[in-house]
Amino acid sequence: MIARRTLSDLVHERAGGRCEYCQMHQSLQGATFHVEHVVPLSLGGGTELTNLALACPACNLKKADRIEAIDPLTGQTVRLFNPRVDAWLAHFRWEEFEIVPLSPSARATSALLDLNRDRRLRIRRAESTFGLLPPVTC
Repeated sequence: MIARRTLSDLVHERAGGRCEYCQMHQSLQGATFHVEHVVPLSLGGGTELTNLALACPACNLKKADRIEAIDPLTGQTVRLFNPRVDAWLAHFRWEEFEIVPLSPSARATSALLDLNRDRRLRIRRAESTFGLLPPVTC
């Protein structure tokens, strides 16, 4: 008998065990990653694969119910990076252990989620030791 896969299983599989925002791998984290609504239910998003992303607790809690944030360069409100419609490598690049934002959306997301805080940099160094960074695909 074939086991029925849940939406959560499909989200985890699609993300390859990585937060779809900061790219951290769940294997070195002490907490379980969250299946989050990219567009929150409170803003009309649905619970379907096309609106779900895998997020580490830090990214998910900082993102909360937001879909927009301030671009720190321009001061304009822009939409956040959306892992369901945006290609990660089109909006971010790696510079050793730091994530460098390349677009207004990426700058706003990076600032809101604090993608390069010290703790994350230390975790990325550890991930590189285990061959988990940089991710093969983003």
